[in-house]
This record gives sequence, C-alpha cells and structure tokens, in this order.
Amino acid sequence: MLRIRTLLSAFTNPIVQSQRSRCTMSQGEPLTTKLTKRENEEPIAGENEQVTAKKVKLEGDNAEDEKKYPKKKVALLLAYSGKGYYGMQGVSAAGQVVSLKVRLIDDIVESINKHLPAHIRVLGIKRVTQGFNSKNNCDARSYSYMLPAVAFAPKDYDVQNSAAFRLDPETLEQVNGLFSRYKGTHNFHNFTSQKSPQDPSARRYIMEMSCGEPFLCGEGGDGVEGGAGGAGEFAVITVRGQSFMLHQIRKMIGLVIAVVKGYAPDTVLERSWGVEKVDIPKAPGLGLVLERVHFDRYNKRFGGDGLHQRLDWDTEEEAIRSFKKAYIYPSIVATEAEERSMISWMATLPIHK
Repeated sequence: MLRIRTLLSAFTNPIVQSQRSRCTMSQGEPLTTKLTKRENEEPIAGENEQVTAKKVKLEGDNAEDEKKYPKKKVALLLAYSGKGYYGMQGVSAAGQVVSLKVRLIDDIVESINKHLPAHIRVLGIKRVTQGFNSKNNCDARSYSYMLPAVAFAPKDYDVQNSAAFRLDPETLEQVNGLFSRYKGTHNFHNFTSQKSPQDPSARRYIMEMSCGEPFLCGEGGDGVEGGAGGAGEFAVITVRGQSFMLHQIRKMIGLVIAVVKGYAPDTVLERSWGVEKVDIPKAPGLGLVLERVHFDRYNKRFGGDGLHQRLDWDTEEEAIRSFKKAYIYPSIVATEAEERSMISWMATLPIHK
C-alpha cells in the first residue's frame, strides 16, 4: 500500500527531528563521530550493490504510485482535543479544515487515522480546486464555549455549592438578550490587546451569538446531556462571525457574565465599542472550541459546477457530535472539576472597572 508518511509528517516530524538531534551511541560516543568513522572505512563487498538495488526499487515504487495516485488538492476535516494537542490555535476543534495535496489512495481517512491518537481524528476529505486555500477562502468561523452554569449565578451565590446551581429561564433570557446586542459590526478594540480605536481592523462583524439550554453532566464528568448531575449544570454558548481577534470571544463572554452577575451595567457594551478604554474581563480559555469553518462564497461559485464538492460536511455531522461527546466535552468538564478555572476567574471580577 502507498505510504502516507508525507501527510503524517506534519504531526510527527518536529518531535522526530528533536529526538534524532539528541541521539548518542550506547558507549557514550556521539553518533556523528561514529558516522564519520564509518565513512572512512572500506565498504563491505556487495554493500554498494545492495544499496543501489534498494534505491532503484524504491524509486520504481514511487513512480508507480505517482502514476496510479497523482496528487490532488483536498480539504481535510479535523477534530482534536486541545488538551492533548497544541498544533493549531491551542483550543479544541470539532470542525477544523486544512487544505493540502495528497495521493487519494483507497480508504485514505482510515489509513491516516490508524497512525493518530484517538483524540486527533480526520473526519472527512473532499476534493477542492487547485487554487483553494482553507485560510484565505474562509468566509466565517463558528465557535462554541462550554461553561458551568454557575458562571451566571448572582455574585453573592456560594460557589462552593456550584454543582447545585440551576440556571433559571429568566436569567437565560437576560443572557441571550445581552449576547444578541453583539450582532452586527462593532469596534472591538477593547476586546483584544494593542488595538487602537482608530485601527480599521478592530471592526468585526458578528452574525449570531446565543447561549443554549443548560444541561446536567454525569457523575464521572462525562459531559453528556441528561447525566446524573454530579459535575453540575453546564451550558454551551455559540458565536459565528466573519473573523475574530485574539481573546475577542473570551472577552465578549466575560463582559456578559460581569453584567449578569451585577458587576457592571448593561450600558457597558455600547460604551466598550467607543473610543474610551474599557477594562474587560477575559473568561478562561478552557471551554473554547472551534466548531465550523464556513466557505459560503466558495460553495456558491464551485459547489454546483458538477466537478467539485460543497464544503458543508453534512454527512460528517454525526461523527462530529460523537467526537465532541467522547473527547472534548468530557475533557472540559473533568478539567473544570479539577482546576475550577471558572470559579477562580469569577473571584477576580470585582477588580475590573
């Protein structure tokens, strides 16, 4: 079968190279010294012929593979738990998309995944145009943020009993009313670092933002809706925008939490979009997940031409949900239970003005 090492090198090469650079022989003599000595030794009879024969065979195999499986431009759908993989953005992802050229061997997705740990998966692959670039062709991104519902509790609530808190419908309505005010184009210079109000790049367009119904998580921190509630109640916030700046989403969420808990008036949202400097609290990074990368313009132009596939991943939706339930949500719930990052962060809210 055709080797897939070239594709997998993106995941493994830095580690392998680092290990090789530190390699020594068992007697303590550097490997490079041994190799230098070997170069000066007489070749063993027939050794050169064997090396040449292997090289010719390998080149022949590669030529046959290139003829049978020419490289094609594709988009790969990736999912990974950020706790065990820091290769992209430092957050978890359920729908990351990368573009590259590969040889489309049979069962390529399965062939790649058998070389990867369980918390890093290729979920889908689609042919794209030669000029496609997953970063440049992206129209919008959707993120989710999973957090314990106690984040929206009144500021005088005893957080030591956080697992018992339940988010009531009135508070959820207030939360969503605040999130809806983010929709549209605003100047988010206060929601990132080192951006002046006059910088045009600080203006960002938000399409949707809301918080879903809260759900209980099981005794083992399994992160599954309808659990026994041992880990408490959680909720998932979703946001879709054309693009986001560093820390922008975490500060958008942090400001809403501060308002709901009574640390700031709701007028602070509009004030934060003005030229005035506003100190906005940044929610913990634990619950942030890249949900989807959108390619609406690409789909409109090429998705119906009969030659290329639409990048909508509908058929992979069940695999995406299963991956989140198996790896992403349990990791968030278990880490929050262990580190209590949200509880600790809420204690800092009074210092923000």
